Amino acid sequence: MILRTLLGIALCSPPLACTQAAPNTQAGQNRLPPGQVDWQGALEHGAKGHDTIEIGPRPFWLVDDMDEGPLKERLQACQTKHLKRTDFSIGHRGAPLQFPEHTLESYVAAAKMGAGIVECDVAFTKDRELVCRHAQNDLHTTTDIVTIPELNARCTQPFVPADPATGIPARAECRTSDITLAEFKTLKGKMDAFNPMATTPEEYVRGTADWRTDLYTARGTLMTHRESIDLFQALGVKFTPELKSPVVEMPFEGDYSQQDYARQMIEDYRKAGVSPGDVWPQSFNLDDVLFWINETPRFGEQAVFLDQAKPTDGNTSLAYMESLKAQGVNILAPALWKLLALNGHQEIVPSGYAENARLAGLDLIAWTVERSGPLASGGGWYYQSVTDAINNDGDVLTVIDALARDVGVIGIFSDWPATTTFYANCMGLAE
Repeated sequence: MILRTLLGIALCSPPLACTQAAPNTQAGQNRLPPGQVDWQGALEHGAKGHDTIEIGPRPFWLVDDMDEGPLKERLQACQTKHLKRTDFSIGHRGAPLQFPEHTLESYVAAAKMGAGIVECDVAFTKDRELVCRHAQNDLHTTTDIVTIPELNARCTQPFVPADPATGIPARAECRTSDITLAEFKTLKGKMDAFNPMATTPEEYVRGTADWRTDLYTARGTLMTHRESIDLFQALGVKFTPELKSPVVEMPFEGDYSQQDYARQMIEDYRKAGVSPGDVWPQSFNLDDVLFWINETPRFGEQAVFLDQAKPTDGNTSLAYMESLKAQGVNILAPALWKLLALNGHQEIVPSGYAENARLAGLDLIAWTVERSGPLASGGGWYYQSVTDAINNDGDVLTVIDALARDVGVIGIFSDWPATTTFYANCMGLAE
């Protein structure tokens, strides 16, 4: 019933379509209009095979913006009438380029765009319940909490207005561990942004970048980790939960350890009857990954080590990669720029890091495309190793192609999964 209610309030706007309760029948009566999804049937029978993938206009807009060449020609010739869901396309926090991250609406959008795997970042509340949030301390920028006086008062740092006279910016820090699950569920998700010079809470929650949008923020339904599992099962997508690094001292309140937290996340999948082969648990903390490998080996087999360390001769070497493999790590996921480099002709090629990881037998996942703004000026942080080869938005497809064909990644996180779904289908990676 919880999931039925949640899906009932899912958004009815592009790239999604409003749904009807009338089921499809063999006789063809009471069919839903083209492009619409029978969520009632999805709940009763599962969503696999019941929905059609819709990627919208953005991938084609990106292709038109590409430099002329064989890749552009191949993508222009791609037939997209019968798109398939693909594990190559990973919904990073759902589809947060336009939808509030880690919300029901964002997750449904990602699934509708063909993401085969969707991410719930996992944080814990004051009463130690697991919820989907990118960070334990981001409620002040991703929800409306500062506009609710009784909950704002419980924040680690309640909202303090900016001082225009001195230029001192506004301050706030609100953690999932500041409030209970029941209180968390009263919040509304919004685009991750804030106005640093706000003098009121209502001003503070604004500030969305001009290359994103607030078009789909009328509803931002927050979800628990368990609700996300139920939803993803109904949508027919797989799972990549990320155990977030706590900002509170662990053990939390003296008796909730990091191991308890890591164990609890996996236990939610066991209780839901999810196959370990459909779960890619992630962490930036190698100890978490090794804990899963050693304590829950079936889930640990696909545990993903998220690598954000600054590259050095040591941590990019073959010896380092082999040491990870020897400890049982099978999948390594760095920021995409660490996997790419430029050769003497300013062409994008695999980095030494990527080559050594593959030599060691590690599978690779890259993050995150379509998280930067317009790429005309080089793409920013995510593209720092190949900035000199980036000068238009269509170059995101060139980067995806290099990651897929040259580096050999098994999946790519995206803030707009339609693009990676499009690429995977066009290049035969969705088979």
